[in-house]
Amino acid sequence: MKNELHKIVIVGGGAGGLELATCLGRKLGKTQRAEITLVDAQNTHFWKPLLHEVAAGSLNAFEDELSYLAQAKWNHFKFIPGQMASLNRAEKSIGLSPVIDASGHEVVPARTLTYDQLVISVGSTANDFNTPGAKEHCLFLDNRQQAERIHTTLINHYLHAQACNNETTRLRIAIIGAGATGVELAAELHFAAIELAHYGLDAIKPEDVEVTIIEGGERILPALPVRISSSVHKQLDNMGIRVITRQLVSEIKADGVTTRDGEFIESDLRIWAAGIKAPEFLSGIDGLKTNRINQLVVRPTLQTTLDDRIYSMGDCASCTLTDRKNERITIPPRAQAAHQQASLLAKSLIAQANGSTALAFNYRDYGSLISLSRFSAVGNLMGAMTGDMMIEGTLAKWFYISLYRMHQMTLFGKLRTGTLILKDLISRTTRPQLKLH
Repeated sequence: MKNELHKIVIVGGGAGGLELATCLGRKLGKTQRAEITLVDAQNTHFWKPLLHEVAAGSLNAFEDELSYLAQAKWNHFKFIPGQMASLNRAEKSIGLSPVIDASGHEVVPARTLTYDQLVISVGSTANDFNTPGAKEHCLFLDNRQQAERIHTTLINHYLHAQACNNETTRLRIAIIGAGATGVELAAELHFAAIELAHYGLDAIKPEDVEVTIIEGGERILPALPVRISSSVHKQLDNMGIRVITRQLVSEIKADGVTTRDGEFIESDLRIWAAGIKAPEFLSGIDGLKTNRINQLVVRPTLQTTLDDRIYSMGDCASCTLTDRKNERITIPPRAQAAHQQASLLAKSLIAQANGSTALAFNYRDYGSLISLSRFSAVGNLMGAMTGDMMIEGTLAKWFYISLYRMHQMTLFGKLRTGTLILKDLISRTTRPQLKLH
């Protein structure tokens, strides 16, 4: 009787989850040393840090999405569509919700998957902090579908204005949250306003598009150094983007946003980009320890505190480490953290397949970069050779673009990534600067 293969199940095909499945498939799946299975609610992968470009129309998601089935075939792992709904640690199994199509018909029934080792990498969703009216009157930016909804809403505003031929038409956009997502989205929308006028949708003039960012903290980009925050703030001012700080939002209405100080900011389009939380189903799932935003609490090995067979990484994991100065740091929810954790887990799970113990994670902060659309980029690089160096302009833009290319290299290798870069360069000559539909 043939022995069953060791089963490693990865739930969540975001940046970290897909990189991990790809690496384990190449190392363990190809040689039949383990069965690697990736589970995701979507059929395609899209790099989440680029969603703000999809929302504004600067990027066509259909050209950059990746089929999980294709990636699985190329890299010797299995893909199963579905959304994790339950966990049974005693039986080492997870329950998947049924897959329902747009018409409400069941495509795939509810299922149960067994595992020997489980990696939960389901990312995060927006945290609206139960703000009244947020769910009803705001658009969110958690996935490709939501990004495309923002873009469609934007285009529809322009088409309506063009058809009505109203010379005094304005478009007022309120973005709640001045972290990286909110700031980058504001810059992309400013670029979109200019480009849409160039393509003939000029009933709304670029100067009549009023973008306002509302931040509850002392400054924009609170997670980044002050010098970067100040530089970006100045550039947003130069674009004509209004920035309001130290103002918490108390209520969202169909025609605007009310702050706790009583100011009402009129808006036609409201986008929530403040705060994150892990999906609700993780909260205390089968007794595992979670924090107040539903993140699974993990040890330095990325194993959950109560079960060595279950790992978690990325935005849905709360990992606290001790740095070189013997200070406690919590790993931030950034793409570079997910990438590093995926690399560590790949080595760790392969080592365990060879009889070794789990490896400990050591986070390295290489800095942060903020893209201001086609206008500029600002950030800092951190490393042994550069120290903590602030960069901006073209150099920063190159580094920003390289982050996505590094993700592609992990998934496709150097040759195919080079082909994709060439394809993107050629396609610029055959498509508009902005997605117009």
